[in-house]
Amino acid sequence: MKAAYIHIPFCEHICHYCDFNKVFLHGQPVDEYVDLLMKEIEITITETPVKQLKTIFVGGGTPTALNEKQLERLCKGIRENLPFEDGEFTFEANPGDLSIEKLQILKEYGVNRLSFGVQSFNNELLERIGRSHRVKDVYRSLDNAKKVGFDNISIDLIYALPGQTINDFRETLREALSLQLPHYSSYSLIVEPKTVFYNLMRKGKLVLPSVEAETKMYETLIEEMESYGLSQYEISNFSKPGYESKHNLVYWDNEEYFGFGAGAHGYINGVRYSNAGPLKKYMTPLVDHKRPIFNETILSIQEKMEEEMFLGLRKVEGVSLSRFKQRFDKDLEQVFQEAVTTMRNRGLLVVENGYIRLTTEGRFLGNEVFQSFLIS
Repeated sequence: MKAAYIHIPFCEHICHYCDFNKVFLHGQPVDEYVDLLMKEIEITITETPVKQLKTIFVGGGTPTALNEKQLERLCKGIRENLPFEDGEFTFEANPGDLSIEKLQILKEYGVNRLSFGVQSFNNELLERIGRSHRVKDVYRSLDNAKKVGFDNISIDLIYALPGQTINDFRETLREALSLQLPHYSSYSLIVEPKTVFYNLMRKGKLVLPSVEAETKMYETLIEEMESYGLSQYEISNFSKPGYESKHNLVYWDNEEYFGFGAGAHGYINGVRYSNAGPLKKYMTPLVDHKRPIFNETILSIQEKMEEEMFLGLRKVEGVSLSRFKQRFDKDLEQVFQEAVTTMRNRGLLVVENGYIRLTTEGRFLGNEVFQSFLIS
């Protein structure tokens, strides 16, 4: 067990595309939630002891929407309850809601990586997708973070947004890259149920770029990142050497991890689980000293092998043939002979230097490749 994900479901503002487990901050039992979150960590660590975690990722929602006192309580509780000394400690943040005081609290408790949800450097687009910050807030937040001493900073961008053109996205990329940050993530918009965008789409009021334009945006993403010396190490992630997200690599390497908080997902002892999402359903069991598990799935060997493929193939280096053999005592190319042969013949996969990985073309059709490895 190398990692822990901690979910803070509170937001000052709900974006039009977001389907993560979240609630409006105001009027919510934030203090009680933080206390019971610590109780969940305590119970889980007692049941599944671990010597030392390598990464902690606090996401949401918006973790930095908490006030200074609540944020300090959260950070203090994490350090008291989780065995973590020297590793990657990430907090997600929205531009504009991170005061100098909050940044100093994070720094004091050992947070050493920040991930900002920037999404675009076009104010009109930011308003269209329901973001509350504007471009000036991005610059102010980054300046404040650097003043406090943060240098491991990542920003998220979204493309294929409503009304977005290829040139719009190229300009956003160039403005983002001019910041010379060590890590960038960029994802295409997916319209999920129970979001504002989904409701608009059902009414025919959401105009999205064509598939061809979306593909061109992804090509532009790769080209621009490479031109600034950033390496693509995963389908949607780029970094300077040594600044890859160690926490996300735990997921893509199909390693086990704790998931704490309302709606959080985890993977312990071959069991994938999810916590109850609604606050009351999450908090009530913890009052009775019980873990708030909503669903558990015991993975078969076949399912573990399938996950090894569709998670590992997201990485540019791909899936190690020797590691697969070591984990499952089976040869990857025999277990998935049909899928490997089909995808290689289509030019979407290549096997070389002990790894099976997506080709450049394969990265554009990743979901189709991943689907081919689902046998069960």
